[in-house]
Amino acid sequence: MKLKEINKSDLISRDLSWLNFNYRVLDQVKNDNRNLLDRLKFLSIVSSNFDEFFEVRVGSLYNYIDSKKNRIDYSGMRENPFREYLLDNSKVFFDDFNSFFSNSIIPLMEKEKIFIGDLDLLDKDGIKKVKKYFKKTIFPMITPMVFDSLHSFPILMNKVLIFGVVTKSKKTSSKSKISFIQIPQNIPRFFEYKIDSKIYFIPIENIIRKYIKTFFQGILIESVSLFRIIRNGDYTLEESEDIESNFLEELKQKLKDRKFSRVVRLDVLNNYDKNVIKELQKIFKIDDFNLMKLSKKSFLDLSSIFQVVNYNEFSELLPKYPSPIKPFDLNEIHEKSIFQILSEKDIFLHHPYNSFDPVIKLLKEAAEDPDVLSIKITLYRTAKNSRVIDELLKAAENGKHVSVLFEVKARFDEENNFKNGYKLEKAGCYVIYGIGSLKTHTKLLLIVRREGKKVRNYAHMGTGNYNETTSKLYTDIGLMTSNKSYTKDALKFFNVITGHSIPDDYENLLTAPNYMKDKIISFIEKEIKNVKNGGIGKICIKINSLQDKTVINKLYDASNVGVKICLIVRGICCLRPDRKNLSENIQVISIVGDYLEHSRLYYFHNNNDPLIFSGSADVMIRSYKRRIESLFKINDEFIKKQAITILNYNLRDNMNSYVLQEDGSYKKKEFKKNNKFNIFEEFYSLNSEKIDDSIIL
Repeated sequence: MKLKEINKSDLISRDLSWLNFNYRVLDQVKNDNRNLLDRLKFLSIVSSNFDEFFEVRVGSLYNYIDSKKNRIDYSGMRENPFREYLLDNSKVFFDDFNSFFSNSIIPLMEKEKIFIGDLDLLDKDGIKKVKKYFKKTIFPMITPMVFDSLHSFPILMNKVLIFGVVTKSKKTSSKSKISFIQIPQNIPRFFEYKIDSKIYFIPIENIIRKYIKTFFQGILIESVSLFRIIRNGDYTLEESEDIESNFLEELKQKLKDRKFSRVVRLDVLNNYDKNVIKELQKIFKIDDFNLMKLSKKSFLDLSSIFQVVNYNEFSELLPKYPSPIKPFDLNEIHEKSIFQILSEKDIFLHHPYNSFDPVIKLLKEAAEDPDVLSIKITLYRTAKNSRVIDELLKAAENGKHVSVLFEVKARFDEENNFKNGYKLEKAGCYVIYGIGSLKTHTKLLLIVRREGKKVRNYAHMGTGNYNETTSKLYTDIGLMTSNKSYTKDALKFFNVITGHSIPDDYENLLTAPNYMKDKIISFIEKEIKNVKNGGIGKICIKINSLQDKTVINKLYDASNVGVKICLIVRGICCLRPDRKNLSENIQVISIVGDYLEHSRLYYFHNNNDPLIFSGSADVMIRSYKRRIESLFKINDEFIKKQAITILNYNLRDNMNSYVLQEDGSYKKKEFKKNNKFNIFEEFYSLNSEKIDDSIIL
């Protein structure tokens, strides 16, 4: 099927849309206005994203193919033709970012006296140090594994560099054998060496290749091939009533199985032995569509270029971002107790422009305050040395009743979450490791505090993880409150998550998988009704991904009656905008830049009495059916205006915005020299005088 035929569909393929998103990230690498190290950082992200795409999305596709299940993509293609089309497009992308690195980034690095390459770049002292490093550090860690009639095919690990070495005895006429050398991931990817003002980064594989004969003494080496495999990282869990005995054990088994799961991609460096690669393809049951060939100018796994970015002498060269600004009307944040402030007013946070510190302060005060009785929190992804975990441990040690729903199914963070969960349990916390096959994605914190003869509840609800590291890198929204209408809803929702409760409704929360989708559709229908009655209809939604077909079709209905719709969708968008008689009143923009856009906001004009929600949920089938999610209503008039201003700033941005075209491609917004608007700068200078009270649709 050709692109022209694919574009006949009223929906855009989820996976092709994802590839388009990564092109927008690659655009940051190609941006000459960016600092070199910043461009290298984005290159690392591009490579890492591409690997995850194969682990998850291509892995999911192979789950259908291998089990012989039917799957029709939004493009209209069946599973096998779509596989070929998707992998062909993936190869084009793979070649694009690798060739750009080789032809454009490496020359720029060399201008800055940063060199990546072979050992022959080094002086005698450098070669001597490399040789010593190989002998003392690398050689003892390497375990060559032969594959022949006496040795079964070894387990090759996911995303590691592997040498396939064909050898033959010098003394006998026996057949050639193949051995595999897997490079341990705990060996740094580059050997770093500085000569005067020049810095050299020698890839670990170049060092091993140089001394590879050391592993095969007295043996003839016929060929050496360097490759890397990507395995399927997608898994599903069966429903289980016995959570403790079945669910956790099944999850642990799935994590073990993932290490040996189906290979979905094979990357190989040029000058490889064709027979070796053919043998690997046969063993892995993959064809040339899954084979990614790389020129020798580049190197496998560009995600590891982050080691260059993090080189200690480069810290001053990295882009500097302004310090976070104080939330509005919160000058007393350092002088007063957070409980005292919240007893007087709500706090609205927009990260990273506002610091995450108030959330940490809330947890810290809760852990130490003798009047705090209990803490309930949902955790999805936490920081490496998490201050959130530390405060929860302290709270438990101080006798608080601490309940933690630790979602162990957070993809690729499962083992870390198990580890932290056990640590919390040991300290006396009540830990729940997820709710069966549902993934708990909601971001919710509830603190119960005794105040005199009464008990008062305090809540935080938001769009982002309780993670102080990513709060500096992702844009997110949080609401801190002691308002009873919110805390009552939060308490109800925690009872749903941790117990057996199905409340009829909430005052301020929309929750999934029970009510959220129907509510969102009803809000769209209300905008349709308002237009039909001669009024105005406006919808503005800011999310990470848009894929749910039912909601998309309802947005098409709204467009057709004249509702003005703007969707700010960072990543996957399956809605096709600006199609005649379908979506002429819908504009879709994607913002990709300094921070990862992660906040969600839903705006409905509602006859000039705006309904505004924020929270954890995107417009995805998984969000409505397979996840526990929540969106909270924004009631405070001043906070409503702040939310509207966030949306307006996103709509006004012309430095980081891409507009989705009817054919599924994206076009960068153009700006005039004297009319630049960069949200990643403008939010730092936002003050109460700049707050908007109406959407600019």
